[in-house]
Amino acid sequence: MKYQEMTAAQLAGVAHEQTIAVVPIAAVEQHGPHLPTGTDTILCTAIAEAVEQALPAQMVLTPTVWLGASAHHLRWGATLDSGLTNYVATLCDLARSLLDDGTQRLLLLNGHGGNIDPMRIALRQLQPRYPQAILAAGCYWSVADELRAATLEGEHSFVGHACEFETSLMLHLRPDLVDEPRRDAGPLIPDQIEGLFIARDMRQRTEAGYTGRPDLASPAKGERLFTGIVSRLTAAIQQLLAQPQGTEYQDLL
Repeated sequence: MKYQEMTAAQLAGVAHEQTIAVVPIAAVEQHGPHLPTGTDTILCTAIAEAVEQALPAQMVLTPTVWLGASAHHLRWGATLDSGLTNYVATLCDLARSLLDDGTQRLLLLNGHGGNIDPMRIALRQLQPRYPQAILAAGCYWSVADELRAATLEGEHSFVGHACEFETSLMLHLRPDLVDEPRRDAGPLIPDQIEGLFIARDMRQRTEAGYTGRPDLASPAKGERLFTGIVSRLTAAIQQLLAQPQGTEYQDLL
């Protein structure tokens, strides 16, 4: 079920106890010299829509929130940013709109690294008001760590930025938007030392605004990643649908 394609009467008839509302959240920001600024939004939307096709009667999919927390990209330009306070408030407002309308299970499905901290803060702020609800959040790639590690060849086998992972997915989904040449991004300046976080933006961490080995990306890798992520995410959402609801410890045993 796609929220924006349904009437108010149809939405009022949704069996909330048997469904989950999924809100894709992403970003529009620079993605180096070879990927479009809408990469995160394109990828997150495509994955969310594929999962909705697998669970059409159990999932209410909202439009993708394309504006993200992207201040760490601003010095590269070609970036649209929502300040952290505003972004957390926006996520809370969207969630409250759904929860106050009857939603009992909610997933913020993330496609941008800068949104991770804000989405968790948003759920922490919401949970005291809706203790009976299932409130979940996560990145679409988090369900497929083993698949990602087995598929990517570069030393940076994690999800970076306009990297081998994202570039492969774009080559599978929108090859017309991928520019050449694609080069090794070179060393990535760390943002952690011995588990201690260091606040550095992408001008400090990268030579050209991207990470990893996009030169190793391929459509075949992208297809394998996309298919595997959709399958694993579908299974994860089915687990969320099976989670018991309640406000006390004993309710959840």
